[in-house]
Amino acid sequence: MLRIVTAHQYEARHGWAVQAVLQPVKQRVLNLADRGLLELADREERAALSAWEGRPVRWAVRITPPGHDLLLYAQARPRRTPAADEEPGRQRVELSLSQMAALLLAVSLADQLQTPLADGLADQVRAARCDHLVKRWVMHLTEEQVTSVAYVFWLHKMTGSAQEANRFARDTGITYQPTPAPRTAIPPATPILHNSQPPAAAHDRLP
Repeated sequence: MLRIVTAHQYEARHGWAVQAVLQPVKQRVLNLADRGLLELADREERAALSAWEGRPVRWAVRITPPGHDLLLYAQARPRRTPAADEEPGRQRVELSLSQMAALLLAVSLADQLQTPLADGLADQVRAARCDHLVKRWVMHLTEEQVTSVAYVFWLHKMTGSAQEANRFARDTGITYQPTPAPRTAIPPATPILHNSQPPAAAHDRLP
């Protein structure tokens, strides 16, 4: 809507978008004015615009500095592509702030971990965005990456806080447990063999 108003505003030599071109969207225009993004012409300005237009101008608007900056920022902001987010084989994962903190710590230790993080997980963590509607950090992860996140939360659990792992298990159904080491059979002690016969007497020995 701001783009439409701006286009009409710059088409008119007087710098206002008048009701003749915006009447069908009047309510939307007024809503933007209520939010401080558009300025409504006052009585004197409407009188001058009526003289300029050669017809009555009941209302007219132009973009305000915040409206201009908002439009500029929206046009300059990189567009989000639906690439990896919605591709098959990935699932949406929503994490709390404490869960994200645990993941960021693991990412910082990635070069030292003997169990490596799943491929691409570190990039997903760094690119995670906050969905303010649900107050969660959102990522779209592969099955391998989800399992790797569960491993991180197991590390976090074993070092003090189980809340993050428990919440992740409720949300995804995924938990991590180390594979028990196989127990090797312990052989019985080998008996020491003793000679039951006493050593031969000296006179019984052969010369």
